Amino acid sequence: MASEEPCANPLLLGWVKEWVDLARERNSKGITTYKHAYNALKACPITFNHPSQLQQLKGFGPKLCDRLTEKLEKHCQENGLPVPKRPRQWRIPGLNGDNETNDDVEPRPAKKPRKQRRYVPTLRSGAYALILGLTTIGEEAPVGMTKAQLIEAAQPHCDASFTAPSDPTRFYTAWNSMKTLLEKDLVYERGRPLRRYALSDEGWEVARRVQTTAGMTPSELAAQQRRDIQPDIPPPDVPQPPVQQPNTQRPDTQQDFAQKYNAPQMNMRQLDIPRISLPPPPARSPSVEIQETGPPPPARSPSVEIQETGPLPQSSYVDVVANGDSTSDDSTLPTFRPIRLAPGTFTVHLVLDVREIRARTDRDYMQEELTKKGVKPIMRSLELGDALWVAKCHDPNFLSRTGCEGDEVVLDWIVERKRLDDLIYSIKDGRFHEQKFRLKRSGVKNVVYIVEEMAMDSVFQKYEEAVQSAIASTQVVNGYFVKKTQKMDDTIRYLTRMTMLLKEQYESKSLLVIPTEVLTARNFLPLLQHLREKEPSMGHYISYPAFASMASKSDMMTLRDVYLKMLMCTKQVTGEKALEIQKTWKTPYEFAKAFEKCGTGEEGKKRKQDMVFGQMGQLVGRKKVARTLSHKIAEIWGGV
Repeated sequence: MASEEPCANPLLLGWVKEWVDLARERNSKGITTYKHAYNALKACPITFNHPSQLQQLKGFGPKLCDRLTEKLEKHCQENGLPVPKRPRQWRIPGLNGDNETNDDVEPRPAKKPRKQRRYVPTLRSGAYALILGLTTIGEEAPVGMTKAQLIEAAQPHCDASFTAPSDPTRFYTAWNSMKTLLEKDLVYERGRPLRRYALSDEGWEVARRVQTTAGMTPSELAAQQRRDIQPDIPPPDVPQPPVQQPNTQRPDTQQDFAQKYNAPQMNMRQLDIPRISLPPPPARSPSVEIQETGPPPPARSPSVEIQETGPLPQSSYVDVVANGDSTSDDSTLPTFRPIRLAPGTFTVHLVLDVREIRARTDRDYMQEELTKKGVKPIMRSLELGDALWVAKCHDPNFLSRTGCEGDEVVLDWIVERKRLDDLIYSIKDGRFHEQKFRLKRSGVKNVVYIVEEMAMDSVFQKYEEAVQSAIASTQVVNGYFVKKTQKMDDTIRYLTRMTMLLKEQYESKSLLVIPTEVLTARNFLPLLQHLREKEPSMGHYISYPAFASMASKSDMMTLRDVYLKMLMCTKQVTGEKALEIQKTWKTPYEFAKAFEKCGTGEEGKKRKQDMVFGQMGQLVGRKKVARTLSHKIAEIWGGV
């Protein structure tokens, strides 16, 4: 069908227009190519004798020209027209700036030979680290380094691991950069079967350029980078800062933080760490306080192993906090005398879930990498979250003497780590909303969701919109902080920075601990909300056994929790809607009886379908239940 629009090639333009419309109806990815071809052909003033000549225009390739040729041949046969012959040369002179004749064509000047650029490895890449590692043996060394020796020397200079792939589904490690260095003759390899590696003359030139850029010798550069990775260790020949006394004012400025840790000053926004606003030291009030009878214990070096007796078995946490009775108002909340942990009597530690593994065959990767960066995590099976931070008392018996259990206090920070594939599965089976609901009930003020992005195949790409919607809902509706990382190594660096930052913020503060004896599973959240409203400048915390007891997934399950989970099994019934339904009909029995009272027959069926909508259809926001959802609930609970 010829196009009605003015064009030098209306027949060809009409066929291209048909393909554009067809691609738009099918939502095909090729619509962009068809649009380019259509616009180029429409704007061209030259009449073409054969479709093969269209390859000079934008959007036309050999495949599209062949399709037009088939169309033209079929058109000529149906209408008894002669089929135009394919020209020997499909390029038309004068089109796209070509000269009319070949006589005036000037030969193109020869291309200048491209200047060979000197090889410079990317900062903290595998090749960069290998070159710096090989400089440690010196230029006159008689023998090279083995692979194990080189990896040990190069790892501090590289962000990626030399032994484990960043993505468990692939096999690439930072050691693969050795192939590039060998091909460029920067490193030579000797020996069989034990291979040894050393820098060639060209390799030493690259190492000197790196040295000049950094402004220090390779050995000095290596020492500096080790200090950057472990900022708690002061550099050699530098006097250590005096031990901080409990009443010493903490450094509040970024410059003081950088000076104390001997690290370069950086913008906190670049760290992607949520802003921490902690209350000032609370005023002295009648409370229990640690009486120091001697000098404060020395600060632990990050390389020192934390000696602990091990966590309590999971079953022993169940009865730490009783269920208790529900509280109707603030007058029924308990009054207590908080336990005060003074600065200098505790240290902040990262607690990591033992199920946070890289692969089944590499279960200790995360723990080992954190230890290399100066953060020795406490490993245990967590009831909630994948990582959290605790204040560990220097005196292991202090909390037990003052009304709490154990020697750890849970701080207001918890991390939930999700790989992209795990996030998709949790969205599909409902675990994602259930976990967010449990995190909200935990009472922890600051929740961080770490989403590790990874290369996904085409099967998972169709869930891209669902993932973006879930992340946006987590940020906007739940108010949680979402941190995106590219791989597990980035997550490890983020946890390292967070641990150092929380140590700086908390260890110079007094902590107020709620005695476990006044806590119940029913009064904890109302009590915590009351304390935050009454004393917003102070933070109140609980012991780890009490936290684990209340955060248990199954042992602390009440009828209300089971009821809410039953309601949320219905699609589109969120936690907010389930809570509103539970407020109106207290138990599943009461909810089922309400449907029975609606009667039978067509009138009863209509009353059942509109029962939930009549009670919750006027609510605002996410609590509102639409009529269609009310019908769906009636089908399940009312047998409609």
